[in-house]
Parts: sequence; structure tokens; C-alpha cells
Amino acid sequence: MVQRSAGHLLVECLIAQGVDMAFGVPGESYLDVLDGLHVHRDRIRFITCRQEGGASFMADAYGKLTGKPGVLMVTRGPGATNASIGIHTAFQDSTPMVVLIGDVGSDMRDREAFQEVDFGSFFGPGTRGMAKRVERIDDARRIPEYMARAFTTALQGRPGPVVLVLPEDMLTQKVDGQPLPAAPVVQGEIGQQGALQLREMLLKAKRPLVIAGGPGWTPQAAQQLQAFAERWQLPVGNAFRFQDTFDNHHPLYAGDVGIGINPALAQRVKDADLVIALGARLGEMTTSGYTLLQSPRPAQQLVHIHPSAEELGRVYRADLPLCATMPAAAQALAALEPPAHLPWADWAAAAHADYLANLQPQALAGLDAVKDGAIDMPAIIATLQRLLPQDAAITNGAGNFASWVHRYFRFHGWSKGHKTQLAPTNGAMGYGVPAGIAANLVTGRTAFTIAGDGDFLMNGQELATAMQHGGKSIIVLLNNGMYGTIRMHQEREYPHHTSGSDLGQGNPDFCALARAYGYAAERVERTQDFEAALQRALAAPTGTLIEIPLSPEVITTRATLSRIRDNALQSQKAGG
Repeated sequence: MVQRSAGHLLVECLIAQGVDMAFGVPGESYLDVLDGLHVHRDRIRFITCRQEGGASFMADAYGKLTGKPGVLMVTRGPGATNASIGIHTAFQDSTPMVVLIGDVGSDMRDREAFQEVDFGSFFGPGTRGMAKRVERIDDARRIPEYMARAFTTALQGRPGPVVLVLPEDMLTQKVDGQPLPAAPVVQGEIGQQGALQLREMLLKAKRPLVIAGGPGWTPQAAQQLQAFAERWQLPVGNAFRFQDTFDNHHPLYAGDVGIGINPALAQRVKDADLVIALGARLGEMTTSGYTLLQSPRPAQQLVHIHPSAEELGRVYRADLPLCATMPAAAQALAALEPPAHLPWADWAAAAHADYLANLQPQALAGLDAVKDGAIDMPAIIATLQRLLPQDAAITNGAGNFASWVHRYFRFHGWSKGHKTQLAPTNGAMGYGVPAGIAANLVTGRTAFTIAGDGDFLMNGQELATAMQHGGKSIIVLLNNGMYGTIRMHQEREYPHHTSGSDLGQGNPDFCALARAYGYAAERVERTQDFEAALQRALAAPTGTLIEIPLSPEVITTRATLSRIRDNALQSQKAGG
């Protein structure tokens, strides 16, 4: 056998696992891996990012889009800790990821050497950690074993990130091992008995509801979910930030079950007598703080279908827990034979009617809906809906700005052949910009990002990555000069006592900053000017940033209206 360095063998193992792109920031702790990437540059494209947080979000976006583990490469200490935000995102979003961390040499370990971190403790595998598994490779001969296990673990059951720690001196050792081939993902099935039990529960129901989301979807699985819903006339809601799981244009779509949920849909979840949770973890955001479904025993009958047996029963005691991947589960559900008569046709139609009504800007607590001067955000979202390609990847980070897309944009998604929403369920700011760039690099499709001013500044430097590697995205930046979500909470809980949430106006000049990186940029101050700006962005050879200033008063007004609504609800409960 031909001997080569361990770092080169590791790159060969990546190729054997089907890796065609990796993201990272170079470090002296894994120089031999970088040399291997140079040797195999025709097989693997290494996207050099500007900060490890941005690189980790790009790897997460790759995992979401392809269903394969996104590969992240960072150096020890500061590199790994910078990357932890995207690793945590991948864990909570159930995104497959393999993280390769160059580490201190074996002879330096356990002395608090330069940039040394105990990664097993830091990433803490388990439900309270950031990774499914953390392992250190001390024996170069075992690289194929560790690499194959990392990719298998990242994909099996509930997908997630796996961390491999690579001592610097181990990577330069000479070895003659051979890569192991990629292992197939085990397709857990609900089984004939499970399908019959689910059918019996449906036959007894009067107000059923499906909540779909989570990892592992494919176009075929989404189409089979749609066929199941159509045969049984079931209303379907999508879990938090998995709004592309079920076509939002379908007459059985009930809306997104997440932050800022339509009150009518929230009540419908509570009123349902049977909830089929398909792939969704039923986390805090999807359940409105575990109130739509009470833990541990919901008032509704619950069928919980999830790819991880460890997830089933962890928070909710389902009446029928079924461990299955989404392709296998959707195929079984699509084959279920419905009865001749279904008693909930009006229930399903009303759910979709509630969703359509919520697409319209509405008054709150008897007051007129807030308008922001010359900017009408629902109208801008409608323009995006009309002009963006159906397969465009829509990305966002965390902030009040994201609510415009979540409420008003209608995703086609998986059933039309592509994943179209990339958003962090753990509420990580700074996700949207690098995710949009990665989406374009990975798929070649149009990538659209909506960002806030604070959100953009967390990873705006990755525009340089886009320009270097030929990526482009369209970014609409809503600038209100503050951390808007925090300000809204402050205005609601501590009226007139705001602290730490101001960002100031005019610094930086976002359009000048974008142009400095090589993006086109313009500022839009009137709704009627947005369409032309978007058309220019779609036709531009490079990415484009469109800045839209919003008044800070909108946040204050929303918080005031929220207090009015909450006080009215409390008064009603008290009989006032």
C-alpha cells in the first residue's frame, strides 16, 4: 500500500463519503489537511470564509439543502469556539454536520497549551450539549474508522453535528490505510401495525391536524405527505422555520406553527382531538412554550413520528409514538386507505381560510395596523413573492425583521423539488447572510436573504467570501438602528426604560460597505421603488444589497399594541 500523511488520508476519506464542498477558516493546526485539499482540489472545493461563525452557518446550510453532512474545518481554541454558534444551530435544527478541529499536539495536551480546549466538555454530547458525538483521533491508522462513524452518526436517527478533534502531530504521521465507503442511512419504518393503529385513531377523530417539519425530507416524501393529506382531507401546519415542508399554496395548508402564530391556528391546535406530529421535534417555539400541547400528556391525542427513538417520549408521552424516517413514514401514510366519508371537511377548509385571512395586514386591539411611513412591508413581501423564482432559497437570521417573511411569504418548498427555507430554529443572529451565499454556491439557485442591521453586522464580512468564490445573493436589509426584538421586549416589559438596544443611525453606511466588498447596493425609501431595485438585483452579475430604512417607532407601537392586547385578554379572563 502507498503511504501518505494522515492529513491526506483524511481528505481521501471525505471524498469516499461523497463530500464535494467544505467550509472553514484555515489554521496552522491542520496544515496537512489543507495540503490534502490542495492535492484533491478537483474533487473537493474548499470555501475559505472570513470568520468561523460564518463558515459554520454555511456548513449548516449545505446540510439542510443536500441532506448530506456539511463539512466544517476550523482550528483549535478560538477557531472552534467561534464556530460553536453554527454547531449549536445544527444541533437544534437537526442538521447533519461533520466538524473537523485541528488541535494541539499530543505532547502538549493537558497543560493548557496555546489555544487548548477540552472539546469533549465544551461541545458536551447529549441533549444539553452541542453535538451528537465528540471524538479525538490519536491513532492515524484509525482515521477511516472514525471518519466513517462520524458521517454515519451525523445522518442516522435525528441528524446533527459530530465533532472530530485532530491533534496536529497525528496529522503528519505516515499511514497506509484505505477509506471506508459511505454507509446507507437506515430507513426506519412505522410498520404495518403502526399504520393500522394510526388509521384507527383517524377514523375516530373529528378534528385532526398534522404538524409537519423536522429533518430528512425529500421531494418525494413531501409529495407523499401531500397525497396523504389530500386523501384524508387533513389540514397541515408546518413547524417553526420548516415552512417549506408542505406547500403553502395548497388548499389544505393551515399555516406555520411557530413564533407569532396566527391566534386562530393556535386555538385550532388546542381544539384538535388528534395531532399527528410528522418529523417535528415539538420544541418550545413550535408549541408556544409547551402550551399548545401540554407536557407531558397533551389534552389532544398525539401521534408522534420522528426518526430518533430517543426523541420519542422525551418531552411528550404520545398515544402512538412511531420511529421512522420521513421518506418511509410519508410513503406508509400515503398508502392509508380513507373511508368513504370524512366528517372534518369544514374543519380543514376553515383552517385554510384562517391562514388566508392572516396573510392580510390586520388591525390589532381595535387600532389601525402600523404603517412605517412610505414603506409597506407586506407589499414588499408581495413583490418578492411575484418576482423571485419559485425555487429561490429564502434565508434569514434572527430578529423582528424575519417575521415579515414568516407571516407573508408563501413557500412552495420540498414538494416542488427543492428546499427553499433556510432559517435557524435556535434563533441565531447572523445566519442569513452566510446561509444565502452558501445556498447559491451549493445549488446555483437564486438566494434571497432578509436581514436586520444588527443581524447583518454579525456576519456581513462573508460578502468577501461570496466575491472570492463566485457566489451571489440578494440581501434586503431592514435598518431601524436597533436590536429590534430586544427593544420590543423592553418596550413591553419596561416601558420608556430601554437599555443596550440602540445601534445608532448612519453607522455604518451599509450601501458603501456592500460596495466595498464588491456587491451592488442601493437604498430604497419608498415602496413603489422596490420592484425596480429587485429587478436590477435579479439581473446583476454580482450580489446586491438593498437597504430599507424603517422607523424605530414601529417597534414601540407594536410593543404598546401588544400590551393593550395582553391586558384585554387578561381582563376577559378575569371577567372584566
